[in-house]
Amino acid sequence: MLISNRQASYSLFEKQNTPVIRFVYFTVSINILIFVMLRFFCSVPCNSSLLRAFVTRQPTRIYSSFIKHTSYRKPIQIPSINIQKLNPIWMLAGSTGYIGYRYLFNGSNIVQCAHKELEKSSENNYFDWNKLLSYLSPDLLNLLAAITAAFVVALCNLSIPINLQHVINTILQFARDGVQYDFEKLTKPLSKLLVLYLTQGISTFICISMLSKVGENVAIRMRYNLFSSILQQDLEFFDKTRTGDILQRLTTDVQEFKSSFKLVIVQGLKNATQLIGGVYALYNTSPEMTAAVAIVLPTIIVIGSFFGSILRKLSKEAQEQGTKATIIAEEVVGNMRTVRAFASESVECERFYTEIESNGLLHKKLGYGIGLFQAGSNVFLNGIVLGTIFLGGQLMTTSSLDPGQLMSFLMVTQMLQHSLGQFSLLFGHYVKGIAAGSRIFEYINKKPKTLLNGGVMIPFHSFKPEIEFKDITFAYPTRPEQIVLKDFNLTLPPGKVVAVVGSSGNGKSTIASLLMRFYDVNSGSIRIGGEDLKNIDQTWLRKRIIGLINQEPVLFAMSILENIRYGKPEATDNEVVEAAKIANADSFITAFPNGYNTVVGERGVTVSGGQKQRIAIARAILKNPAILILDEATSALDTESEMHVQSALESVSNGKTVLVIAHRLSTIKNADVIVVLDKGEIVEIGDHNSLLKKKGLYWNLMNQQASDKAKAA
Repeated sequence: MLISNRQASYSLFEKQNTPVIRFVYFTVSINILIFVMLRFFCSVPCNSSLLRAFVTRQPTRIYSSFIKHTSYRKPIQIPSINIQKLNPIWMLAGSTGYIGYRYLFNGSNIVQCAHKELEKSSENNYFDWNKLLSYLSPDLLNLLAAITAAFVVALCNLSIPINLQHVINTILQFARDGVQYDFEKLTKPLSKLLVLYLTQGISTFICISMLSKVGENVAIRMRYNLFSSILQQDLEFFDKTRTGDILQRLTTDVQEFKSSFKLVIVQGLKNATQLIGGVYALYNTSPEMTAAVAIVLPTIIVIGSFFGSILRKLSKEAQEQGTKATIIAEEVVGNMRTVRAFASESVECERFYTEIESNGLLHKKLGYGIGLFQAGSNVFLNGIVLGTIFLGGQLMTTSSLDPGQLMSFLMVTQMLQHSLGQFSLLFGHYVKGIAAGSRIFEYINKKPKTLLNGGVMIPFHSFKPEIEFKDITFAYPTRPEQIVLKDFNLTLPPGKVVAVVGSSGNGKSTIASLLMRFYDVNSGSIRIGGEDLKNIDQTWLRKRIIGLINQEPVLFAMSILENIRYGKPEATDNEVVEAAKIANADSFITAFPNGYNTVVGERGVTVSGGQKQRIAIARAILKNPAILILDEATSALDTESEMHVQSALESVSNGKTVLVIAHRLSTIKNADVIVVLDKGEIVEIGDHNSLLKKKGLYWNLMNQQASDKAKAA
């Protein structure tokens, strides 16, 4: 009885052990090998600290010195497993189930950044497909031409193996029948092949050239809209966002997205068409072998989905970490004189090294992950080819398949292998492109709290340059708990000079920022010409009404002529020269070899502080505003430069409403009204003589400065 049962089981196994089943077992076994490799790399700490980061763990803060001297951890011992006792199907099911469990219930800890916690992304950091379509719409015809050409290339690639099948069968028929080689019978299939090759080449040219044109146009629109959106943001945004992060999105992220877009569109469409058409061609050639391939093909989709989620997260973290190195480089180069003054070159190099080292670790992890994914895909797909040869040979012995069909099936299978292999590479580019695009669209879609354009523009003939601060309370958005101004009330009469004095940190410059509407007040109101500041068009206000000269004016890396004309772009050269003469700047400008065409360098580093200040005053004079703000315009100058600048300021202030933020009290003795601030509140108000008679805080400040000046002498 026992013997008969064994015979029955053996006969049942023989019935099931068909070529198709053997092919499935063969490919599944290869897949199990891939899972073992991937599980080893993702679970076992290796000697290299780079591979060790694939281990599931919580993020830790690591610095370069810690990495260099970290102790070696002994690898975890893996118990031996008798693979021969395990059914490949159950191994596949168990591995897939384990991966799914880890992904669903512990997805946040699959891959963790092993150096520094990265900044949390904004809630608006998503890929805006509608915005992308709006960028593509002007080049829709070019895009359709590129897509059509890519589709034609894919169809040519599918048709070539089918036509080769007829050529091979015809040649084998000559050999089998022993007849003489007849070229005329081969003329028609060979002509078809020649037409296919020519069509493929022409379509490839059209596809690449048209898509390149579309990609560049999209990048131009995207970069322009990104830059425009950044310039529309409130100053609060620039207070919270570092310059390097902004520049990274304007340059690297746009370039990354453009490259990924062009590659994914062309190769993705072509490979998808070849994949669908290839499966259809395989089925028409041999349904048996196609069924075997279809059984094992979903496995690679499971692997791709799992590793895709890991690679997307890792790619995003790598891009964000790369931004940190750019921020440090921009900050150090922009403040090179300060770095050199404190001999901090080595410190800054160490800071930069720490960030690029962390960035390198993340990109190396990303490279290992993509490499494992592509290697596993290649092994899996080559296993399908080997299984195809094995199964096709058996079908040929039963006359179910002829040699031409087998050759065609192998060529289409190789094409499918290449297409699926390309999908693994394309997926990496897609992940990078989506991450870069999300960062770009985050800033493009960011809405400012206040609009630069739109609002009241008071007619010039009825405008009265009177300013009123009423019950103002204000705290900076980055420090909301620290009140800078509290219950502040002040009126600036038209045509008068009002000076605000006080010790540092009492809110003097804040008044100027509020008047320029760089920030909105928390409570109260500011009225200009009887109109609430919040209702006035901001562009009109800053371009026509208010002029600002601050302590450290910024000059652009242009000529002196262009820097002065920045205040009024439509001004003539003669108007620029006249403004420079009023500002006492014409004498030193004409002394330069190139005169007004002298390039001042980045931020005006090639001219002195006094010269830079007088160029800024000339810029304000050319603008000819009704209200002028002087924010400690002479505090950083020497005595001689201060004398020249002060004379220029008196010239430009005639007939205007002037708000002077002063540190040196000697410069505001002639002011019509002097306001003394202490802890954000007005404690004294009057002219110079009346305040001295009170012998209050203003009197103390005057005596203190006089005493400091005497000690310095």
